[in-house]
Amino acid sequence: MIDKELAAKIRRIQIKTGRNVSSTFAGEYTSAFKGHGMEFEEVRAYQPGDDIKSIDWNVTARTGEPFIKRFREERELTVLLLVDLSASGNFGSTGRKRNDIAAEICAVLSFSAIKNNDRVGLLVFTDEVETFIAPAKGMTHIMRIIREILAFNPKGKGTSIDKALTYLGKVQRKNAVVFLISDFIDQGYERKLKIMAEKHDLVALSVTDPLELELPDCGLITIRDGETGYCRTIDSSSKVVRQEWKRHSLERIGNLKKNMISMGMDHVHLNTGSDWIHSLSLFFMKRQHRIEAGRS
Repeated sequence: MIDKELAAKIRRIQIKTGRNVSSTFAGEYTSAFKGHGMEFEEVRAYQPGDDIKSIDWNVTARTGEPFIKRFREERELTVLLLVDLSASGNFGSTGRKRNDIAAEICAVLSFSAIKNNDRVGLLVFTDEVETFIAPAKGMTHIMRIIREILAFNPKGKGTSIDKALTYLGKVQRKNAVVFLISDFIDQGYERKLKIMAEKHDLVALSVTDPLELELPDCGLITIRDGETGYCRTIDSSSKVVRQEWKRHSLERIGNLKKNMISMGMDHVHLNTGSDWIHSLSLFFMKRQHRIEAGRS
């Protein structure tokens, strides 16, 4: 039984993200993510300009006339959402927690996927894999995914991207589109990430809060790490402290993006204080143009 508050949250996300999928992502998701295989379509007579590599020599030998095999791209995809819902995601300076934004991101991606008849699965992790829902289709399945994220109550407090990727390697043997949603405040996962990026179409979505980039000038403040419980007090009225805070954050984000590019995978930085829908849509469009340029 779903309580009224959770049901209302699910309904709000369904309305908000459904509207965004219809108005913003229409066609962009389809163009940005190709199928991973080719399906036989027909054999037809050779025409000037056809690739001679496509000639079906068996049919050509039988008929005495050149024929070619035509294939079409398989459109149906498997989409997996790897979502970091560790304790650090319970923070939010904009009125909404980072984990709430993660739920909205998953909803947008899921609704986009089912509009294209793709299968969607969910893997939720902290410092261990806590929930796995096998890929499937349909609105009922998508609503279950959203419900699981919103109602999630973690057992672990830390973060282990490495464990999540190791589990992915066990449960998903075939190629898939994988969205890894996290703040990426973790270490020791790079080797496994590179392996998974070579096998799957892996997109990293790093989610940050505005306060992680810009400290307000409000005197002495105590900052508590939600995962370790460690506390420290800093003087936010100091311009040097605020500048160093921002420099460190931008450096971390920059290094993350650089590492992702070196692995040949896409990275999108989403800030919960800005229009992350626009940032995600912009990524889809850029990726679409890159794919089209590669085909020409």
